[in-house]
Parts: sequence; C-alpha cells; structure tokens
Amino acid sequence: MKSVLVLEDGTYFAGEAFGEKGEAAGEIVFNTCMTGYQEITTDPSYNGQIVAMTYPLVGNYGFNDSDNESYRPHVQGFIVKELCDAPNNWRCSISPEEYFARNHIVGIKGIDTRALTQHIRRHGSMFGIISTECGNTDILLDALNRKKNEKRSLVMEVTTKSPVHRPGTGKRVVVLDFGVKYNILRSLEKRNCDIYVLPAHSSYEEIMGFKPDGILLSNGPGDPMDLPGAKETIRKLLGKKPMLGICLGHQLLGLALGGRTYKLKFGHHGGNHPVKDFITGRCYITSQNHNYALEKDFSREVVITHLNVNDGTVEGFRHKHMPVLSVQYHPEASPGPQDSAYIFDDFVKMMG
Repeated sequence: MKSVLVLEDGTYFAGEAFGEKGEAAGEIVFNTCMTGYQEITTDPSYNGQIVAMTYPLVGNYGFNDSDNESYRPHVQGFIVKELCDAPNNWRCSISPEEYFARNHIVGIKGIDTRALTQHIRRHGSMFGIISTECGNTDILLDALNRKKNEKRSLVMEVTTKSPVHRPGTGKRVVVLDFGVKYNILRSLEKRNCDIYVLPAHSSYEEIMGFKPDGILLSNGPGDPMDLPGAKETIRKLLGKKPMLGICLGHQLLGLALGGRTYKLKFGHHGGNHPVKDFITGRCYITSQNHNYALEKDFSREVVITHLNVNDGTVEGFRHKHMPVLSVQYHPEASPGPQDSAYIFDDFVKMMG
C-alpha cells in the first residue's frame, strides 16, 4: 500500500505503508541508533513524536517480550528506509510488520531517510503527517495544522495513574514518573533500592509521606515549561532529600533552581553523543533523547559537571551545598552504551 509523509513546510516523501493503516501526525525527530528500535518505540519520551531511523535497515532481529522500556509503545509514527520482513534471532517472538500493526503504529518505509534527516538538520525539527488514505498535500497540510494546534498533556498521558511499589532491601527511592523508562527502574533494582513510582502530579506531602531516602526525577516527553506544578513541587523538595534528575527531570530540576530552558534546533536522539565529564576528565559516549536544554550559568550555587562535546550544551550539574545530582543524558542507556551507569552508584552513595 502506498503512503506519503508530508512535512509542515510542504516537503513530502512518497513511500510504502506498514503497520496500522490511516494517518498519524506529530513532531518529526531522527534517531541515530543502529540497534534498539524496540526500546525506542516504547520509550515514553517519544510520546507525540514520529521517529525516523537514520540506520537504513530496521527490524532484522525482530521484536520480543523482554526489551520494552514501558507498558506499551508511545511513538506516533515510525519512518524507516527498509523494514526487514524476515527477522532472524532466537529471542524474536513477533515480526516487525505484526508488531507495528498490533500496536496501531502508522509507519512509512522506502523513503530517503538520509535526505529527510538532512532536511531536518538544515531547517530544524518540524511537524509532519503520515497518511495511507490521502495523497493530496494541501489536504494533509490542513489536517497537520489542526493536529499541531491541539493542546496535549504529553507527560500526563504516560505517567503512572497510581503509586507502584517495586520492593527492595536497600535505600528507599521515590521515582517521580514523568515517563520513566523501565531500565531506570532496573538500574535502581540492581542496587537493591526499594522503589515507589509516583504520578507526575504528586504533591510535596504525598512524596515525603513515603519517607524516601532519595528522590529520582525521571525522563519524559515534551517541554518542561508545560509542567509548572512539578517545578514548584521540586523547589519545595530541594535540600530535603538527595535528588537525581535524568533528562526531563534534569531540566525541571534546573528550572526549580532558577534556570531557563530553550528548544534545540533538532534535538539529541541517539546512542552516540559524546559528553565531557569535568570531574573525571573523561569523555563518555551517551544515549540521549531530548528536544530541550538548560541554559548555562543559571545559578552560582551549581557546578556544571558535564558538557556536550558536539554543541556545548549542559549535560550535567551538581549543587555546591545540597545533595543534588543531575544529567541530561540517559545513564541507564537502553539502547546505547553503558559508560555512565556510575551515575546510579553516585546517587546511592549520596543517599548514604
């Protein structure tokens, strides 16, 4: 079946459909990972976005029941150069075509993903629409503009609806769930943490009522400025318990400390982003997934510990006086390198 991808500036790509038939609209972002497509589709941080994979062949090892990073996929749509129709792996339990159809994900294949990526890099991230129902770009642009103007609460769509307990024998950690990936929870479980996952809208009193040894602010989708309530709650929590911010949690923590955020031209999405650690002097290869970043020099009480080697954006900080640690990248790295797992060890030590 034929399909078409139309960008908000009128650029279009004709290809073939896979997965769910129909239309899907969202912000187009490109991901540079060579593997880990199942983890990408199930990452809640992609809620509201259509993901284009830069690696040309996707699906060669199929899908399984073990590599999910959330309770369901969250991508609005999926774009690939070539989708493998004969996956081969001992863990494979479902083919790519079946996976996308079963999870109602609209996909397009057979387009020049390199040209699409270069277009986004040149002009910045933009919204797009995939359709198997209409080939008229004017009609699709009208539909895209309507979708773009819809106000969505992306974090509230993915956060847990009620507290979830994952028992452990070690330090008690409250995870404020803005769209937490399972591998963040697994990383805490490996360190024997007693985990309570709470909804993003939880109040200061509700969080402290669990008597945590530490608080983790998770990753999640969208603009941190859309969460003023969370920022105020975090501000109240500062200094009360050790805190670790990851990705969106890092941005919210920076806002609570008086910082400001801005939108990147096309974001960081992939598993190959170099980050300089100024404490150890080492350069780590990191997994990242975000469209916003913290401005530099936002507080004299904060030490910038990590910077992105490619564009100089803030990748991590520590507070000079309070037990606060924060990173923009994903130390749990699924998919991606495992260079930065030490962040969780530092968090556990901080709680001790």
